[in-house]
Amino acid sequence: MTETDDTAIYGPATWHKEGRGPRYQQLYRHLSAAIASGRLEPESQLPTERDLADLAEVSRVTVRKAVSQLVADGLIEQRRGAGSFVRANGPRLVQSLSSLVSFTENMLARGRTSSSEVLRQGLFQPTPDEQVTLGIASGGRVARVERLRSADGVPMAIERSSLPDDILPDPALVRTSLYDVLRAEGRAPTRAIQRVTAINLGPQEARLLNMAEGAAALRIDRTAFRPNGRPIEFTRGLYRSDIYDFVSELRLEN
Repeated sequence: MTETDDTAIYGPATWHKEGRGPRYQQLYRHLSAAIASGRLEPESQLPTERDLADLAEVSRVTVRKAVSQLVADGLIEQRRGAGSFVRANGPRLVQSLSSLVSFTENMLARGRTSSSEVLRQGLFQPTPDEQVTLGIASGGRVARVERLRSADGVPMAIERSSLPDDILPDPALVRTSLYDVLRAEGRAPTRAIQRVTAINLGPQEARLLNMAEGAAALRIDRTAFRPNGRPIEFTRGLYRSDIYDFVSELRLEN
């Protein structure tokens, strides 16, 4: 993009109006509209904070506040060591923490096509944590399925699931939806407990998710139960924090 083009998009004459609110809000609304209209194309890079402040004739604090709101809206992603880019993956995905639905079902409800790449699966000796969480006796086996989950071809999450072998005797049956396999056998869970933690991605996870090493991600540990209270699934999922928002509904108890 040339300097003339930059001025045409970011120059104050194109976005600032007296009496229309704080400058950072006006700049935010202008850039948001430019992204929505395609004037700022997916994967296009914004000027650096200093350059954008010079072009827009505002302070760097104003630029920082406007860009932060665009990042929060999922319109811009900031890549470590590279800069700020218009997101190519569309709006952020919102998933409820109060509903027990699979990744496949969540994507289907949003009109997106889910896919899975199986990274590892099979029957193994359980770890001490798996024995305790899933109630597996000494000498028993655990079914493990590790998958890279994608939507419309974009990597979204890495999910590592462990189940007792009597619940999932053949892990190779799981290609896309674990819960579809469990439902077909009448073994699907009916409730779960989830814990959300903020983490930084290691090199392997970052490569799989097409993110920078050390980038922020959301880790969700889920233990799921059958109606009789038996724990039958422990899944640890790593979700892209630049795409996902997890929400929960709170009610006031009477």
